[in-house]
Amino acid sequence: MRYFNKETGVDGAPYDKKTSGSMCEELGNDKYMNEYVEEAGNTSLCKLDGKGCDEKSKAYIEKMKQTTQAEHEKQLNRLEGMDDKSMAPDLGAWLVKRKKILKLLVAAGGSSDEL
Repeated sequence: MRYFNKETGVDGAPYDKKTSGSMCEELGNDKYMNEYVEEAGNTSLCKLDGKGCDEKSKAYIEKMKQTTQAEHEKQLNRLEGMDDKSMAPDLGAWLVKRKKILKLLVAAGGSSDEL
C-alpha cells in the first residue's frame, strides 16, 4: 500500500506498519486508521478548541495557551530537532501530536480569536 501527498510526490511512499498484525487488521482499527490518515495527510483532527483531541492533547493545549508565541516557536524548534532520534512508537506519536499542536499555535500567532 502506498500513499501520496505533496511531500511524497508522484512516487508516493509505502505504508509503515505499526503492529505485528496483518495490514487489514491494523487499518481496520479506528485508532490506527486515524493515525495513518493524519500521518499520511500531514494533518490533525485535533483543533485548538479541543475538538477531536484526546485528553492528553487537550491538557497540552491548555498548558501551551498560557505561554507566549516565542515559547511556542522555541518548543516547536526543540521538538523538530528530535525528529531523527530513536524512540518508542508511543513517544514518537506523542512527539508528532505536540508538534502539530504547536504548529497550530504558531500559525494562530497568539490571536485570542483562534485560541
